[in-house]
Amino acid sequence: MLVVENLEVVYEDVILVLKGVSIEVPEGSIVALLGANGAGKTTVLRAITGLLDIHRGAITKGTITLDGQPIHGLDATSIVRAGVGQVMEGRRIFTEFSVEENLRVGGHLVARNLVAERLEGIFELFPVLAERRKQVAGYLSGGEQQMLAIGRALMAQPRLLILDEPSLGLAPLIVQRIRDLIVQINQQGTSVLLVEQNANMALSIADHGYILETGKVVMDKPAAVLREDEDVREFYLGLREEGAGSMRDVKHYKRRKRWLS
Repeated sequence: MLVVENLEVVYEDVILVLKGVSIEVPEGSIVALLGANGAGKTTVLRAITGLLDIHRGAITKGTITLDGQPIHGLDATSIVRAGVGQVMEGRRIFTEFSVEENLRVGGHLVARNLVAERLEGIFELFPVLAERRKQVAGYLSGGEQQMLAIGRALMAQPRLLILDEPSLGLAPLIVQRIRDLIVQINQQGTSVLLVEQNANMALSIADHGYILETGKVVMDKPAAVLREDEDVREFYLGLREEGAGSMRDVKHYKRRKRWLS
């Protein structure tokens, strides 16, 4: 469905943020894009969804296609019309609007006669939002705001949903709820590109994973394989085998250095 090939992004003609990034999101899949802060994950998403234009001096090279049709160079509205929705990091809801008003904003490209139907679909998926449909969004809990942000993106019925750090700042029980919702949305036919620092959560539901380090893809494997990789388990999942000695530390250091070179 989505193919990103040899993507390079330069800010202010000086800072090379992405160095030939290539990723694919097959139709019906969940794909995880992992990496530490500053690795370039959000820049990849901005390039896909047409939001790099708001960053002055951003220059891109490479191609981005959706169903074989190029979408790089299109404005953000055209990309939404093509079937791509995004939930940005930090939720970015309209805190002074009601829950329903936020959702209606997400449906601004939807034919008026379909908006009510779309709203009911969102309320069915997120019953807590139905209960709070007239409540000011700024008074929702963090988890409820994240659900609202996802629901707002789903109002346009995207075929590809891009999620940027959906578990950020949420309690473990709420993270589990968000995880289950992502799976449910995917099972209903929406492909998902998931950017997460919570690698354990992301790899537990993804079909495939990419690991980004300093602007380039350093690992590209099925999620099940990444979960068992020694370096991924230590660097990203926080798991370290007992009895790991100095020779193993040297090996990991050398591989890490090779990734970053």
